[in-house]
Amino acid sequence: MPAPSQDVLIAALSTVNDPEIRKPITELGMVESVEVDESGRAAVTILLTVSGCPLKETLTRDATAALLTVEGVTSVDVTLGVMSDEQRAQLKTTLRGDNPEREIPFAQPNSLTRVYCVASGKGGVGKSSVTVNLAAAMAQDGLRVGVVDADVYGFSVPRMLGVEHRPTQVDDMILPPLAHDVKVISIGMFVPGNQPVVWRGPMLHRALQQFLGDVFWGDLDVLLLDLPPGTGDIAISVAQLIPNAEILVVTTPQKAASEVAERAGSIALQTHQRIVGVIENMSWMELPDGTRHEIFGAGGGQAVADSLTRDVGAPVPLLGQIPLDTRLREGADNGMPVVLGEPNSPSAVVLRSIARGLSTRSRGLAGRSLGLTPAGR
Repeated sequence: MPAPSQDVLIAALSTVNDPEIRKPITELGMVESVEVDESGRAAVTILLTVSGCPLKETLTRDATAALLTVEGVTSVDVTLGVMSDEQRAQLKTTLRGDNPEREIPFAQPNSLTRVYCVASGKGGVGKSSVTVNLAAAMAQDGLRVGVVDADVYGFSVPRMLGVEHRPTQVDDMILPPLAHDVKVISIGMFVPGNQPVVWRGPMLHRALQQFLGDVFWGDLDVLLLDLPPGTGDIAISVAQLIPNAEILVVTTPQKAASEVAERAGSIALQTHQRIVGVIENMSWMELPDGTRHEIFGAGGGQAVADSLTRDVGAPVPLLGQIPLDTRLREGADNGMPVVLGEPNSPSAVVLRSIARGLSTRSRGLAGRSLGLTPAGR
């Protein structure tokens, strides 16, 4: 049997995606050489973006599996090299094209990515849990999803999504880790252990700018930002950097939380952002006999939605009420969102319904170029 041609081998390797960039390694210039000897033994050299690439074992496994599907290949030897400075520069050009390196893609008029800022008036209402579960549910439905953990002081998204390694950095371009098919970035990936972040406004703004502009997100359908509670520097910076971002307000039913949540939502009046709706968390606990015990009271989410509707002069719906569910908390602690680990649980059913409602909303025309030119007389 004649040895497989170079074209056939390259075609097989084109089915292998870089785990971080999510593009074929053949398009990224990562395949330095591939050949097969008379005995059917294939030898391929793959160039890593950096020497410490955390997913080199995944690349080795996937490349081996792809080449073994080629008729005539009996075994595979994978050699891992490292890109030169020139090759990394070419990779950056391939990914970013002619766009300026510091450009925030989600702020451009032609961006098709829907950006949701998950906000709350106070901490402890489950804002981060809602964020990661919405992201995981959307990704499971086939959307390309990214999450920015913008809660710099209280970062928790890496643990909740089970992120196991640091981002890969190609010069000044950052490749975000992938967990449950969700791309995620957090300041928690850059600080050792559980060290606190003690920053003031300008540093917070710069960190958020890097998360949005220096990270290679690729083509996303949805980007979720987990904002810190309140109406501070980060909320203002998001409005400046991504003016087309929309706000999701998370609250609990109790009056003390809902009153503060109204203030968090009302910032949209000053930043001219749209409020998508309100999510009520910890709405009730279902007892074994089927009755509901409203531990934190009732009606807070609807009260926030009604108040914000009056304030902004446009409908702000209550998108859903998430019951108290120990499986939601357990999933967050274990890095397995409840919508994936316990998809039939009461909290997962509500979260998935909210995610699908947000996924099917149209992008709208606000801030987008219509491509019109004045007609001459």
